[in-house]
Amino acid sequence: MDKGLNFDEIIETIGSYGKYQKIQVALLCLPHIQAAAFMVISVLLLGVPDYRCQIPGYAADTYRIQNSTHLTMVDDYIPVSSDSTKDYDQCHIYTINDTGSNNNTFYGNRSTVECDKWVYSQTTFTETFVSKHDLVCSHGDTLSLTKMMYFVGVLVGSFTFGLIADRFGRKFSMCCALLILSTTSVGLSWAPNLPVYIVLRFLIGASTMGIVLTTFVLTLEMVGPRKRVRAVMVNGFFFAGGEVMLAALGYWLRDWQFIELICGGTVVFYLSYIWLVPESPRWLLNSGRIKDAEKVLKKIAEGNKKTECFKPILNYEEDKKQTGKIWHIFTSRVLLTRTLILFLNWCVISMTFYGLSMNAGNIGGDFYLNFLLLGLMDFPSTVLNLLLLNRVGRKRLHCTCMIVGGVSCLSTLFTTTYGGESLHTLTVILVLIGKLGAGSAFGSVYIMTSELYPTVVRNAGMGACSCFARFGSMVAPYVISAAADIEGTIGKVLPLIIFGSASIAAGLIALLLPETLNKDLPDTIEEAELFGTPEYDSMRKEASINKGFSMEMK
Repeated sequence: MDKGLNFDEIIETIGSYGKYQKIQVALLCLPHIQAAAFMVISVLLLGVPDYRCQIPGYAADTYRIQNSTHLTMVDDYIPVSSDSTKDYDQCHIYTINDTGSNNNTFYGNRSTVECDKWVYSQTTFTETFVSKHDLVCSHGDTLSLTKMMYFVGVLVGSFTFGLIADRFGRKFSMCCALLILSTTSVGLSWAPNLPVYIVLRFLIGASTMGIVLTTFVLTLEMVGPRKRVRAVMVNGFFFAGGEVMLAALGYWLRDWQFIELICGGTVVFYLSYIWLVPESPRWLLNSGRIKDAEKVLKKIAEGNKKTECFKPILNYEEDKKQTGKIWHIFTSRVLLTRTLILFLNWCVISMTFYGLSMNAGNIGGDFYLNFLLLGLMDFPSTVLNLLLLNRVGRKRLHCTCMIVGGVSCLSTLFTTTYGGESLHTLTVILVLIGKLGAGSAFGSVYIMTSELYPTVVRNAGMGACSCFARFGSMVAPYVISAAADIEGTIGKVLPLIIFGSASIAAGLIALLLPETLNKDLPDTIEEAELFGTPEYDSMRKEASINKGFSMEMK
């Protein structure tokens, strides 16, 4: 190539987003189907069916009433639940000595004790990890921690596989993540107890994030700068496809082991075509592997039918190393304020996005239909971003999605409390609008964050915001679990109230951020502090005029 060209100039010469890159982007997006499934699969693996205590001495007891004699036994031994949404007391049983065989004992005088065996309804699930190991009542206190540990793994994986990708290459990091994911996800199908389950889910979370991270970076480094938003947004369709696939798989199988085994076993497919995916040419160039980079760039040129534009790299200008540090984003009042607003938004979006999927079983109606519809919402949210991000602006779209989605979640309080089953359809629609808002906000806040931070700390700022997103996803299981301890309708709608209130608050606070659409991005801390002000626009305009005048003089 010509002397002094940087990578973006090289890639623009041989095609910024031609046929070759589109094929590679498709191959890199395919693993996101599995990533989406593993993100929300705990809804199926750790699903809690309706249950009650097992009748003592009756090994053939089932949750389903078998006959009139069985019904009498259930009435004799199982107390009625004080929760109007449940048929039976789930954790207590009448003491045998106080139970009359003809069910004539005065119910108010009978004492109860906690039981240690349960029977489960098989209407929604044939078997889950919870029902297999009786992780209910006092044994179910660790379920929220179990769900959270997956997202702890995601947090650890983002750092670990990021370091591996920078040191040994993006493709090597992706291969490692795929190998770990394929073995741990299949192994989870035979987890003998809860500690093993937690460890494997932690590793699955770490490796899933490694795949998402490396495929995302490879996508960015394979296309030209003007096409990156479009290429990255394509991931959203594959992610939504993964959620839809999982809903269909869960409905078909209804057994946690088979669901996990199929999801884990199919990861091998992505390893089968890994040889078709090249290493990042940008990483190769910055690592001094010029000849290897030339081979990849030549393939891109050939695939885009621009072979005549390819020439050997005579002098490559290595990407300038960023000199900023993470603490630089806290050095001024302006950057600190924006950072705290972004932290809050990332945290709330992640909590709401994953929390709504985890809460699919609490909104009433058919569980699998709810789960399917929530997954389908990621398709229109991606389309919404593609159509409107460059038209109405990043901030306006983001705040609108947050506020509208939040109001929709809050509105379920009225449809559930006052309408009940008669307004169930409207309740589901409101929840779907909430998921649509959270999904769209995820895409808009990512673009907005990358444009608000200056070049010298952009990666550090994005990484810090991503960490807070993981904290939000860790909180979601606890929100749902806490609500489950509250009896009645309020307990079912409480997570939606929390998600909705937080989304509205975060969306309103985000109005304080400057718009970034069609703005020259800041490069230094000083420019970032002025970003969004008339002074910044004047400064960038003057710099552009001076640059043009300088080029004319040459």
